[in-house]
Amino acid sequence: MSTLKKNKLTYQHLSAFFIPLALSSSLTSLTHIIINGTLSRGENATFIIACYAVAFSLFGIIERPIISLRQTSSALVKNPSSFKTITILFLQVTGIIVFISLLISYTKLGDWLFVTFFNASEDMVYTISQTFKVITLVVIFSGVRGIYQGFMINQLETKWITIGVVLRLIAMLVVAYLFIATDRVTSMVGALIFLVGMLVEMGISVWRGQRLLRQQKDNREPAVEKKEMLGFYTPLVFFFVIQTLLIPVVYAFLAKTNDIEVGIAAFALAYSICQLVLSFFMFTHQIVLQFYDENKEKVLRFMIIISLIPTLLLGILCLTKVGPWFMKVIMGADPSLSNVTILVLTYFLFRALLFPWVDFLNGYLMLKKRTKKMLVGQIANLVTVVICLIFFVAFFPHWNGIIGAASISVGELTGLLVVLFNVIKVSKETAPLKSQENTKEFSEYI
Repeated sequence: MSTLKKNKLTYQHLSAFFIPLALSSSLTSLTHIIINGTLSRGENATFIIACYAVAFSLFGIIERPIISLRQTSSALVKNPSSFKTITILFLQVTGIIVFISLLISYTKLGDWLFVTFFNASEDMVYTISQTFKVITLVVIFSGVRGIYQGFMINQLETKWITIGVVLRLIAMLVVAYLFIATDRVTSMVGALIFLVGMLVEMGISVWRGQRLLRQQKDNREPAVEKKEMLGFYTPLVFFFVIQTLLIPVVYAFLAKTNDIEVGIAAFALAYSICQLVLSFFMFTHQIVLQFYDENKEKVLRFMIIISLIPTLLLGILCLTKVGPWFMKVIMGADPSLSNVTILVLTYFLFRALLFPWVDFLNGYLMLKKRTKKMLVGQIANLVTVVICLIFFVAFFPHWNGIIGAASISVGELTGLLVVLFNVIKVSKETAPLKSQENTKEFSEYI
């Protein structure tokens, strides 16, 4: 495996590594389609979906520290001794999250959060709380899955991640069918479907990950110290938290546009389509982590090719007849909303062009263990988005949903420039002496 990374790498190998990761990311988005499709068949579906949505929104925030464990594992865990270090970190982080979740589930703190921050009505609070109790268990299984999947990625076993996601979706479909067939659809059912799916994916990850760990039992590389792991992990947590704040901020400003309903609806649809396309490219940082050090030029050429794909896909939706068909048949939007959504989507084209490179450059900073500099780029992105939103709402409120898409695209550009600056700086700091290594560092390709 290490030999492949060093001198036998081909574009077929890169594709075999990247495509399963990309496919698993895209397939994961089907999770919420299965759940929402199930909940929509329940009695009083609007109430059920709304309660689940609030519980899931809070879950999305508390899961951020868990998600960061997968990147940490893939970057730093190469043998059983380092795996023990990240396991201890996982137990500590999970303990804190579970404690906070218990406070939310069993005290008045949860009721206050649901009503104050998520605008839930009083009659929704009990249902949300019960749903949240179940969905909290998903956090634990997600963390176990993440540390094993990170190690699997490091060992280039990405096909097993896709297999795990496929089996997860099958299990969810079976459970969803059983609840629908027995007419027992509630908000808690959505959480149970999610829980079963995550349990299945975790089981596959643990089974395969343990086999790989046994293969590395003779690997005597020094274990990563906990201090070093925390220095890598902590900025990642804040990176993802800031990322989570972005869309709620956009919605808050869209509420100040001329046509609030159309603006928010068109932006929401356009953003979901953009995310669906970009979900296939949210693992480009892993190509850098696993292959860049030994195969710089080949990795860059591969990246140049795949980075154009999301822009081409969105371009087809925005500029051809495929777009109106997709909006009508797949998204179920009426013609008036469809036309506005496609217009908003065109302003995401710029983001689609930039995003794969932002992720790629962040991968370089992960490789060099400079995750604090990733955080700087994410903060710059958020600040830029807020400034643009303030400006556009003040002077162009009639743009409606376009305001959100344009602001996010400009924010992505700022984030890219800041990350690129940091990458060039780090590249120069860590560049090997030419006499010792006859390879170029990143700054020499710019």
